[in-house]
Amino acid sequence: MKYVMIIPDGGTDEPCQALGGQTPLQAANIPYMDEVARTGLLGRARNVPDQFIPASDVATLSLFGYDPVRYYTGRAPLEVVAMGIPLGPLDWAVRCNLVNITDGRMTDFTAGHVTSPEAAIFIDAIQRELIGKFPGIEFHPGVSYRNIMIVREQEGASPRLGETTHTTPPHDIPDQPVADYLPKGQGGDWLRALMTAGAEVVKNHPANLEREAHGHKPANAIWLWGQGKAPKVPSFQELHGLRGAIISAVDLVRGTGQLAGWERIDVPTATGYLDTDYAAKGRAGIEALKSHDLVCVHVEAPDEASHEGRAEAKVEALERIDSEIVGPMLEALRRQGDFRLLVSPDHSTLVRTKAHDRAPVAWAITGTGLAPSGGSYNEISANEVKGPFLDKGWQLMERYFLAPRS
Repeated sequence: MKYVMIIPDGGTDEPCQALGGQTPLQAANIPYMDEVARTGLLGRARNVPDQFIPASDVATLSLFGYDPVRYYTGRAPLEVVAMGIPLGPLDWAVRCNLVNITDGRMTDFTAGHVTSPEAAIFIDAIQRELIGKFPGIEFHPGVSYRNIMIVREQEGASPRLGETTHTTPPHDIPDQPVADYLPKGQGGDWLRALMTAGAEVVKNHPANLEREAHGHKPANAIWLWGQGKAPKVPSFQELHGLRGAIISAVDLVRGTGQLAGWERIDVPTATGYLDTDYAAKGRAGIEALKSHDLVCVHVEAPDEASHEGRAEAKVEALERIDSEIVGPMLEALRRQGDFRLLVSPDHSTLVRTKAHDRAPVAWAITGTGLAPSGGSYNEISANEVKGPFLDKGWQLMERYFLAPRS
């Protein structure tokens, strides 16, 4: 049996005025996803428990079959796994976004989708300028606006961060006054001082002047959030006896897969944005099936379109995932024998709010041993067919995806 998971990040939504009252999944021409739903199980799942902020960190753990209540320690620690940064037992990882704040508002949490080479320049400058003022910190460049700060704590010293430290994801506060969402609790003052110092480093940096000269938004501030310590989870092979592979352009999802013991397969032309190379991801997934029992292909594009409030762009991203990833992988699976293919977003992301939402996601599984649901792949159909609803989304993996059916 071969298993494939395809994650259209943030794919589920609500009816959009710009789409004539349809959701992006309803408006999209997605014949292969519809086929998955029609020929197999169609259901809904809640991947984010009430005590967590709806985001890809918690939701991806759920999709991979890990109870976030038991295993989640924070977003940034999952990313550092992919980046190969070691964390000691006392250390903290903190996400460091390069952002654009204008007139006190979170104008763009991606700083105009700053490029990775530009981001590396900014992060290097921040490291050089702040290391003397804030001992025990390290800044590491990631992908585009997604970067990392490490806090190295010393044995016996008073910890700078703790369980009461509260931070807010910048993508959850588009166009909002940032003063209402600055870090609070233990270490809040210290994090705010770091953010102020970081903004002074980047806002007048020559690389920003170059961006502005070319009509791009400057990366004029940093935003610290998603803190946590190193997580420990049992390997996927230990739990299920299957060898997995993860294909993603996003460190968070890569890291979660690697934490589960899956092999990371990078696609050089994948960007983590709307311009990603969908077809190359599909080809990489098909190739990975030759040597792995389970292959997971994650695509960030629908989530990014929602964050920008672009309904038509989200529809296009879903259509390209369908035609260039779901379709080819479904055909490849059918040629090789028994299989299961799962399509499921991690969480919902709404075009209207430009933010994540804790609404249940629609999922569909087709393959060996599954009876047809007859529905189409979208939120409305998933509700109407009254298929399985999982209040604990992490149970989807073992109960419906991996379990044999007669």
